[in-house]
Amino acid sequence: MTLRVAIVGSGPAGIYTAEALIKQSAAPVEVDVLERLPTPYGLVRYGVAPDHTSIKSIAGYLRRVLESPGVRFLGGVEMGPDFSAADLLSCYDAVVYCTGAMVDRHLGVPGEDLPGSVAATDFVNWYCGHPDVPPDRFSLDAEEVVVIGVGNVAVDVVRIMAKTADELRATDVPEEVLERLAASRVKRVHMVGRRGAEHAKFTLKELRELGDLLNADVLTFPDEVKVEDLAALSRQARGNVDVLQSWASRVPADRPRRLEVRFWLRPVEIMGVSRVEGVRMERTRLEDGRVVGTGEFETIPADMVMRSVGYQSVALPGVPFDERSMTVPNAAGRVTDRQYVAGWLKRGPTGVIGTNKSDAAETVRTLLAEARPGVATARFDDLLRARGISPVTYEDWLAIEAAEGALAGSLGRGERVKLVGTTAMLTACGRGGRPS
Repeated sequence: MTLRVAIVGSGPAGIYTAEALIKQSAAPVEVDVLERLPTPYGLVRYGVAPDHTSIKSIAGYLRRVLESPGVRFLGGVEMGPDFSAADLLSCYDAVVYCTGAMVDRHLGVPGEDLPGSVAATDFVNWYCGHPDVPPDRFSLDAEEVVVIGVGNVAVDVVRIMAKTADELRATDVPEEVLERLAASRVKRVHMVGRRGAEHAKFTLKELRELGDLLNADVLTFPDEVKVEDLAALSRQARGNVDVLQSWASRVPADRPRRLEVRFWLRPVEIMGVSRVEGVRMERTRLEDGRVVGTGEFETIPADMVMRSVGYQSVALPGVPFDERSMTVPNAAGRVTDRQYVAGWLKRGPTGVIGTNKSDAAETVRTLLAEARPGVATARFDDLLRARGISPVTYEDWLAIEAAEGALAGSLGRGERVKLVGTTAMLTACGRGGRPS
């Protein structure tokens, strides 16, 4: 008997789960990958920086999984408005939730809600062409920007702000976004971390890439990147510190933009009356492994503040959720009878894209050990049809992809340029008329 499984979410975690089901199951298996957007690949399409083409090439691997026999992509269907957890359990023998971590963490300081204080996740979604963020969301009329956080997302955000539009022209950045990047007035960017250079979360490759920017002077302050015992650090941390310390001796070359990477500072207030005017920072130190304030303060002028202090998942209707860890409670991926979880929703926003592969494999092993093929009797297609919902098919997605390639050709830009908004994507595959 065939095992029917629904996977909610078509990012790396969801598609790796589909792959693991196909490879691990001894019995026949049918997998439906459900996605609220008309497009698959999740973070690979809407989270990886457009100038990181080697990472974005992972989409080719994910594509082959979606084209495997027994796997279907059903886009434009959303849990909550279109179907419930109970609906899925009536239609499938097992359900795996893989919706990732979709929102940013807050700083919890006064002034965080001022105009000009934004989430780095919104900025990433904007330059990646996510349909949830319109192209007019950012105008980049700020001359001085503070980015709070020293992880890879912060590095991506800073790099995109520092580059010229011409440097991004060959990427898949939407044309409307590229025009706004070309008109950017940003002159100075401060990237700030609460801890020291040895604690920064970015990878060495991304850090070096930042230091090679042609359009910006990239600098650090000697006293902020000083480390007492380099030998005690991991190889990765030691490499980061070496690079950061080398930037402290750089002489500015009067490039159009300036990036200062700061450490041992934490925001205590975002200042301003009607919009952001600066960030009040407190100098920090470690005490018993904890970050504590020293009582020394400085104010960094800023017209815009971006918080980049991590992602977190959101609860799905009808699915258990732990508000403290912001994950779905599970045991090796098992949530409750016939309900499972994988990816960041399972373990929190840790690891790289490839980490989701082993994570998904663990969940699938748990699922297959207790699978009961044939327990669900209803059909999801019938349920959607009765509700007047027609999902976006994989063939529809290929039409969207082709339209993006044609757009790039017409603009003389790279291999593809992303279409902006759900309506444009649905129109490209002959399904216009649904609202964006």
